[in-house]
Amino acid sequence: MKGRYNGCVMNVYCTMPGYKRLASLPKLSKKARQRLKWFDYYDSHNHNARLTSRYFGISPQAFYRWKRRYDPYHLERLEDRSCRPRMVRQPTYSAELVAAVERLRQEYPRWGKDKLVILLRRKGFACSASTVGRILKKLKERGVLNEPLPNHISARKSQRQRPYAVRKPKDYLAKEPGDIVEVDTLDVRPLPGLVLKHFTARDVISRWDILEAHTRASSHTAAAFIDTLLKRMPFPVKVIQVDGGSEFQDAFKEECQRREIKLFVLPPRSPKLNGHVERAQRTHTEEFYEVTQTSFEIADLTQALLGWEIIYNTVRPHQALGYLTPQEFLKLHQQNKGKEEVSLRY
Repeated sequence: MKGRYNGCVMNVYCTMPGYKRLASLPKLSKKARQRLKWFDYYDSHNHNARLTSRYFGISPQAFYRWKRRYDPYHLERLEDRSCRPRMVRQPTYSAELVAAVERLRQEYPRWGKDKLVILLRRKGFACSASTVGRILKKLKERGVLNEPLPNHISARKSQRQRPYAVRKPKDYLAKEPGDIVEVDTLDVRPLPGLVLKHFTARDVISRWDILEAHTRASSHTAAAFIDTLLKRMPFPVKVIQVDGGSEFQDAFKEECQRREIKLFVLPPRSPKLNGHVERAQRTHTEEFYEVTQTSFEIADLTQALLGWEIIYNTVRPHQALGYLTPQEFLKLHQQNKGKEEVSLRY
């Protein structure tokens, strides 16, 4: 439909009021369009700011703040601005420290910032745990640090009743390394159809662990593990504490009696009383089995476990020991014990 205006033919759609403004509007967000309505209402009601604020349910302070930013020719100013500070703290750590953190995390993929900072300080780096945490975060954001995929290979054992058990006396307390060594087994399923039995012995004072893997968990393999335990523990073992598993009966019990080692057996359905070794099983699952590269043949696995046992006892910082290794804790314990003996002598 066309009409004539002052001798000119023009399109009636071009005579709609405000069409140029509508055509020139930028793509605004929902919040910016809402703020634009404020000022349209404000212009059409005699520039009454209080009326506009009451109508839209906003405070006058908020309206005046946006009014100072409002420009009808630059409506993008009604968008939210970034809250990022103009001055941002820049990293102060060196590239050498970043490379050292990356190497250690690749070597020990399950260790967090609190353990890695201990190893870095041993290498001469002066840094804090928060700095190491920021470096790990940056490495993950850049995609440089590839976290190992979770591979839950352990299975919970069914609890079995035990007709006879020797309970730990209530007044018995572990004060020295070797006073109580908790022993437990773990089902490891690294491959379909393959089930291995992992033995862990943990001293509750020093957190020193002894590890061994077998194809089956019988009382005879458990009894043989006692021989391994006594050879590798750097102190004499006085008491062994186990749960009610069948592998800790018969030959295992006879071996403890032959070696004159006290045997404490937990009551049924009480794994929390063996909490130290239960927590150790989780650590060995996450930090060894889920990240190790081995054929899982017993010969290869035995060598790999032995290497991990050395790292666990002499390299890995333990939070429960004030971020000392079990080896460092035993050395410090012997020094303190020697000082006490000298003081008592004089």
